[in-house]
Amino acid sequence: MAFDSVRGIARRRVLAWSGVAAAGVPLVGAPAAGAYSPIPPDTRPGGAYDRYVADLAADGRFSGVVLLSHRGRTVLSRSYGMADRERGIRNHEGTAFSLSSAGKPFHAVAILQLAQRGKLQVSDPVGKYLRGLDKEIAERVSIHHLLSGASGLASPDEDVERVFRSRAEVHAYYVRRARESRLVGVPGLPSTTHAEPEVLLPALVVEAVTGTTYWDYVEENVFRRCGMTRSGFFTRPRWLTDRHVAHPYMDVAGGSVVDAVRHLDVGSAYPYMAGKNPGRAFIDAPGDGGFATAPDLARFAYALRDGTLLDRPWADVLTGAKLPHGPASFGAYGVALDIVGGQWAFQRAGGNPGVGANWSIYPDTGWVGVILSNCDGAPLQEMIARETAAVTGVVSEGGAGG
Repeated sequence: MAFDSVRGIARRRVLAWSGVAAAGVPLVGAPAAGAYSPIPPDTRPGGAYDRYVADLAADGRFSGVVLLSHRGRTVLSRSYGMADRERGIRNHEGTAFSLSSAGKPFHAVAILQLAQRGKLQVSDPVGKYLRGLDKEIAERVSIHHLLSGASGLASPDEDVERVFRSRAEVHAYYVRRARESRLVGVPGLPSTTHAEPEVLLPALVVEAVTGTTYWDYVEENVFRRCGMTRSGFFTRPRWLTDRHVAHPYMDVAGGSVVDAVRHLDVGSAYPYMAGKNPGRAFIDAPGDGGFATAPDLARFAYALRDGTLLDRPWADVLTGAKLPHGPASFGAYGVALDIVGGQWAFQRAGGNPGVGANWSIYPDTGWVGVILSNCDGAPLQEMIARETAAVTGVVSEGGAGG
């Protein structure tokens, strides 16, 4: 399937990512108009990255899909393993995978769409839109603090054993958890931990402003606008029955591997997510997760920069460096940024038991990379690093920040 077009990506998207804006104006930081950008040999079918992923799959360390797209055209697309072992359904390019945290930037896009329309300002305190929060949080924590990962907030430990039965139950549970948020740091200072309120509260702001659920808003105003026809916030019944949705295969105590969504009674054996099972959620929490195919994520990546989702200045707000995370690493609104070989790399990864996902954008040269996995043990950070090396020619130890 090498060099097939990523269907649905408009010509203006390709122009916007190839160093020439739709109006013919060179993009800031992009190659000069008409600059020739060759296809690096390591990105091609049979190249170093392709062979690396094939070896992982042969060793049983990867099940899923990888995709590399250059200026709107698919250069490499590979699928390995089973989406549903019980029914003998293989993974393929049209398989939708759980995104986990790789879906978190959707809520940042939603917030900036509303800001672009004048419905809110990112400097607004969260209490302007949400009731029932601690007074100090309502007055001191802004939407900007939430999106940039500098809110100073924390939540009580989550009940990972709970099995949810409906969208309404999930929504009520997370509204209650939002009200249990506590200020444990100083708003505006960066944190190295993932704070649940920084994901949940922006989603609830979207609901308060639009009068619809977060899930419905994003499906209508992000997925449909991008042409992400096989993506959505799927419920557990669809996860179980849809032949185009990959099941998560997780390692459990005793060394067994089980289909998580078919075995809600067991949880992960890994200490850092002990007892968790993504199938228990029924639907992902507001502001988090979702399901997408690799081509749909490529469409999303291009749509971030071509005016489909946000006007160009607002897209720059989304991906502009906000907080330093390292010598050449920064945090943006839901996205990690790295300077690799003198060019930007935007990236967002996610993981859960039996789930691994990442999408990367290399805006200066027009590349997009997607990695989607439905098994434990896939070396996601190493895979990101190998993808980055294939695209940029720069070998790093860990890939772009998560």
